[in-house]
Amino acid sequence: MEHITLYYREGPSDKVYQVTLHPKDDGYVVDFDYGRRGSTLTTGTKTRSPVDHSKAKSIFDKLVQEKTAKGYTPGESGTPYQRTAQERQVSDIQPQLLNAVEEHQVNDLINDPDYYMQEKMDGRRLLIRKQKGEVTGINRQGLLVSLPEPLITEASACAVDFLMDGEAIGDHLHAFDLLFLGDEDIRGNRYAERYLHLMNLLASFQHRHITMVPSQFTAPDKRAHHVLLQKRHAEGVVFKHRDAPYTGGRPASGGPALKFKFYETASFLVSRINEQRSVNLSLLRDTQTVPAGNVTIPPNHAVPSQGDIVEVRYLYAFPESGCVYQPVYLGRRDDIERSACHVGQLKFKAAA
Repeated sequence: MEHITLYYREGPSDKVYQVTLHPKDDGYVVDFDYGRRGSTLTTGTKTRSPVDHSKAKSIFDKLVQEKTAKGYTPGESGTPYQRTAQERQVSDIQPQLLNAVEEHQVNDLINDPDYYMQEKMDGRRLLIRKQKGEVTGINRQGLLVSLPEPLITEASACAVDFLMDGEAIGDHLHAFDLLFLGDEDIRGNRYAERYLHLMNLLASFQHRHITMVPSQFTAPDKRAHHVLLQKRHAEGVVFKHRDAPYTGGRPASGGPALKFKFYETASFLVSRINEQRSVNLSLLRDTQTVPAGNVTIPPNHAVPSQGDIVEVRYLYAFPESGCVYQPVYLGRRDDIERSACHVGQLKFKAAA
């Protein structure tokens, strides 16, 4: 195997790019990972199927040369991802997805003793499964994905098998639910029981890269933590009914697991690349693609390609044009489908 980690730092920009040449089946493949240093890296490959070593080496060298020509330089080793042979294949797990609530509903949920409250972590959804000695990752679509090696190492140290749900930020998992413990499927258990099982499981082995997301149970604690998270400019909060089972997918409305964001975000299609690090955004309305404004790409992000799916934070959307106001680019999304980029996501400015 041949691996190199390249870094690019200039002003506020701090990026990492990893290239790996490794054997697969009867040949070799060249994979890459990239993103902000300390963030969860986006993965990809330059070889859709294995090639001979000389071809793979040529691809590897060319990619490294392209990046160094753009100012990337070798540095200390980053966090390599350990790839799964079933990358992007469908797993047998469907993650639970949350419906949003309006601001006027938050106070009722804070006062309701049946609902736990947690911080909504601003990362990528990731489930980790340890089963019969193998550790794999599952994304929000239920697809098998690569894992950072520190998470694989720590999960492997656990004495029992498990399936844990959480949010990944960099090479760190913020765990908030437990679906399997040993060979027992506990998705039908109350959330209060699953949360306690998660706490006991994490207490049973050493882990620096897995953290349990704290819960608040009483109205005073929930209210105080809600205020603290707003002051910290956190993404939002999640409310989970203590008696609810874990149900995959998203309910048509409501449900026992709900989220409230302190700001609006949506997933957009990149319809055009402009000059000076700006891209045009669009959304789907029925079968048509409609414009939704544009957004500037900050220096610490690579400019996405036309057709990419990107996440953007915004204040509100104008009803007349459908364009978003005060957009802030958050990054590319490779864990959702094009069909999710629809105008129904938008929160429009209230009429005067």
